[in-house]
Order: sequence, then structure tokens, then C-alpha cells
Amino acid sequence: MNYPNQIILTEVGPRDGLQSISEPISTDQKLSMIRGLVDAGIKQIQVASFVHPKWVPQMAAAEDICARLPKTNDVIFSGLALNNRGVERAIDAGLPRIEVSISTSETHSKKNANMTLDDAMANLKSMIQLAKTNGLDVRAGLQAVWGCVYDGIPPIERIVNMSKFILNLGVDTLSLSDSTGMGNPNTIKKILDQILPHSGDTPIVLHLHDTRGLGLANVVAALDMGINQFDSALGGIGGCPFIKGATGNIATEDTVHLFHELGIETGIDLQKVAAVSQSLVPIIGDNYFSGKLYKIK
Repeated sequence: MNYPNQIILTEVGPRDGLQSISEPISTDQKLSMIRGLVDAGIKQIQVASFVHPKWVPQMAAAEDICARLPKTNDVIFSGLALNNRGVERAIDAGLPRIEVSISTSETHSKKNANMTLDDAMANLKSMIQLAKTNGLDVRAGLQAVWGCVYDGIPPIERIVNMSKFILNLGVDTLSLSDSTGMGNPNTIKKILDQILPHSGDTPIVLHLHDTRGLGLANVVAALDMGINQFDSALGGIGGCPFIKGATGNIATEDTVHLFHELGIETGIDLQKVAAVSQSLVPIIGDNYFSGKLYKIK
């Protein structure tokens, strides 16, 4: 296979990985986690979500975390926002990059953002314009691209049209998320085959979940299509709190191991990532971890 020579991995553990965890995690503990990930060689880390703490209590200290991030010139820290207020908070927090996204599912959109798809698209446009006006790098995308537990498989025409809508707004990266883990290698390739002709020079990043055990197989399928940007979460923690039965992201340890086995260097120290995962076990317990390699010594 003619795989990409370089991989860009975004660690979403501090945001997506923690958002569904009910056990209280202090700001100091989150910052220790982030510092450990930086030390492991990860160059892009999503550190917070700028949402109302009523809905996602674990993200209540977003500004405090941003104010105390490690001082480094070679790591890009980013946050997630669902509305203009969230984007404004990210701007005030000094983050260089923001992620904004909307669902391809009407029901999920109402549960996740309390908006219809039409309202969500208008809101997304406003967020992107606000972020770009303020000089932020914008990663924007779609959730539940490969299926929704509420509405099933979205029509491919909808996915393509929504992707073109986002690309035409001048975003820096297009994000496609398999939020429910319903994708498989064939459908990963089918969707990418429809979107890649429209993406031009805008890179595509895949956000994959391992709900049905096909996460890494889907990574390989995407590599075969030329995709070289992926999200992962240490230990395979995570999952959307507004999707019934949602489970964790593809595990950073497992994903890095896969890349190394394929001869693709990442610059990430697998042992150090696993050590960060292990440090979280006394805090949140062992049940949230789905990664196979997070206990390696």
C-alpha cells in the first residue's frame, strides 16, 4: 500500500475523552495529563470544550486550563465550540485553533446542540466567520457522518452538500466524524471517494470511534485513500454524552502502534502515552479505557 509518509495525530483525550466521565477531575489533574501528552511528543492537543457546564460539567474550567497550559512553541492547543459564545470564549482564552462542527442527523443535532440542521448550518457559518475574523485557525466539520443511532445512515448527497458548504467557507481543515462508530472500511472509502474531489488543498481529518471494533481497520482504509490526519484519545476513552451507547475514540496507544507497525513514524513515545493513561486509572477507574495497549510497561 502507498501510505502517507507523515501522520498528524490530534489527541482529544482532555476534551472528548473526559467529557462523559462523571468522576470529578481537577484542573491540576487535567493539566498534568496534558503535560504528559506534550512530553510524549504529541504536537496537537484538544484541551477543552467551551460549552455550558450545565450540559457538560467536566468542561467547566476551560478558561483556567487554557491560562495554565504548558509554554511551548511546537504544540498546537485547540478547543471545541458549539455556538458563537463558545468561539468568543476560545478567543478570549488565547487559543490559536478552534473546532466547530454540526451533525448530519436531525435528531442528534437537536440533542447535541438544540438546533435543527438548517439552524445548525447557519450557526456554523456564523462561528466560522467570527473565528476567522479574529485570526483563529478553524477546523470545521460534520458529526455522525457514517451513521446515527437515532436517524440511521445519512444520505450521501447530504454529506457531500454539507461538506461543500463548509469548504466554501474557507476553513483550514475539514473534519469528518464517525461519532457512533458505525463506519466500516468500505463505507469509509465510499464517503471519502465522494468528498475528496471537492476538498482541494483543504486537508481532511477523521475522528473515529471504536464502538464496533472497526476503528483501526477504518484508519487503514483512510490511509489507503491518502488521509494522513486523525484524532485519537489516550486509552480509548471518550464518547459523546448525547449519543446513546456511544463508546470511546480510537486509542492513541493502539493507533500509534499501528502506524509504527506500518512503517509510518509519528514522533510519539508509546510508553509515555501509556503512562499518562495509567496515571488516570486511580482517578476515574479502569472501566472507561478501551485501548488494548494502555497498560504496556
